[in-house]
Amino acid sequence: MSRRSGAAQSNGNSRRPLVPGVYVPTVAFFDPETEDVDLATVAKHAVRLAKAGVAGITTQGSNGEAVHLSHSERDQITQATRKALDDNGFETMPIIVGAGSQSTRESIELCREGHAAGGDYALVLPPSYYKPLFAADSVFEFFRDVASASPIPILIYNYPGAVSGLDLSSDDIIALAQHPNIIGCKLTCGNTGKLNRIAAATHAATVHDRGSGFMCLGGSADFMLQTLVGAGSGTIGGLGNVAPRACVELLRLYKAGKLAEALELQAVVARGDWAVIQGGIVGTKSALQSYCGYGGFARKPLPRPGKAETARWKGDFEEIMEVEGTL
Repeated sequence: MSRRSGAAQSNGNSRRPLVPGVYVPTVAFFDPETEDVDLATVAKHAVRLAKAGVAGITTQGSNGEAVHLSHSERDQITQATRKALDDNGFETMPIIVGAGSQSTRESIELCREGHAAGGDYALVLPPSYYKPLFAADSVFEFFRDVASASPIPILIYNYPGAVSGLDLSSDDIIALAQHPNIIGCKLTCGNTGKLNRIAAATHAATVHDRGSGFMCLGGSADFMLQTLVGAGSGTIGGLGNVAPRACVELLRLYKAGKLAEALELQAVVARGDWAVIQGGIVGTKSALQSYCGYGGFARKPLPRPGKAETARWKGDFEEIMEVEGTL
């Protein structure tokens, strides 16, 4: 058994494995009047994604409005997602739970709560609020402490835009990957050279070779093909909320060696993902509402789009949704 396979064990029980593929950071859903968590829609959305062929689901990411949720609401969403998957024949689909916080203590707490709620892995952002006061090894110590105390394996979430520009280098992540309970990374920085260096150094899992089992994941669908060509493990991308089948098809085409078709689809996916990037969670939910009949609004103080904005988001997603409808 490899070290990575060993990291995917907990207390003697086999954990749902992460496999190369498309992972979706799911959005959270709320009642439009009370802003209470809408667990029925959470469950419905999870099953829709599973049926589209995604490899796994991530709860409490940036798309999931983690910063707008209490600890108990986070747990409710993960529990509802796990139950919906299990009740619909997707018992083996893993859930990655967002567990980043500004303190080491709370991040560990979120890992433990995520595990108890049904999460298999934790996705952890580095802290950044007190970044000017950090020592040279503060971020390293944070990840190692969290990984050592977490009951579930963790993935490093490198997203400079969400953490005051803190951008871990390939050397940083390669060093942290030596910890037996750090089993992957998500690179929303979009640096494919960094991804390639990490994937090579860790002998990351790919669609053709399980390698060490380390998961080197891109953080956006607009460079998914580049991730795969660079020996990455797949993507955790927000576009999958709206167009999961198109993302899964892109991976399938690459795996089948149909590079010309994959390049053509990647262009469409990249344009669709640009709408996700520009509109963020507001535009993503608007597109879901327009095309899937559910989505609703983000929690305040994020704005609710008016008619003109709703029409704009619908138009921006039109091309990718036409492709989605053919798959």
